[in-house]
Amino acid sequence: MTATILYIHGLNSSPASHKASQLSRAMARLDLAGRLRVPALHHHPRQAMAQLETLIAELGAPLLVGSSLGGYYATHLAERHGLRALLINPAVRPHLRFDGYLGPQKNYYSDETWELTHDHVVALAELEVAPPNDAARYQVWLQTGDETLDYRDAERYYRACALRIQAGGDHGFQGFAERLPMLFAFAGIAATLWRDIDFSDL
Repeated sequence: MTATILYIHGLNSSPASHKASQLSRAMARLDLAGRLRVPALHHHPRQAMAQLETLIAELGAPLLVGSSLGGYYATHLAERHGLRALLINPAVRPHLRFDGYLGPQKNYYSDETWELTHDHVVALAELEVAPPNDAARYQVWLQTGDETLDYRDAERYYRACALRIQAGGDHGFQGFAERLPMLFAFAGIAATLWRDIDFSDL
């Protein structure tokens, strides 16, 4: 059975991000647009998690695809609900990374401005879970050229999971479209639907 895919974007991102847009176009090309959800998440972790919990309750057992901070959210949710997750350059313990960053923020896509507060950091810390140890439920895609997060943090944290580490790249994850067949296979989408399609033009 094909899982519905729940894409979880990162901090100051949106459904209009490059990867989310590529995934949306690819699912439409497969006539599976109805099997993808890409919510616009609130900037506060507690409100974002409430949105995601509502969607999981609605969708049943979606495949979580999380990018950056979305990977941190996806890990918490996968552990809480026993779900499968594909993580792309995921943030590890992001609550330890905000020293000097509190204050005004701007969403890269919506131009929304908001204030990053200590309460955001506390809320992120509440979501931390022990490193997952189920390689069957996790795929973790890392690029060593990530300029925002040190890929080695995720390499250590997810060492018991199925790691795919690619030299070079960046935080946005170069070559995402070309790797979509791996995502579709993990989601249980029949290979007959995608194996003859070139996604590099997305």
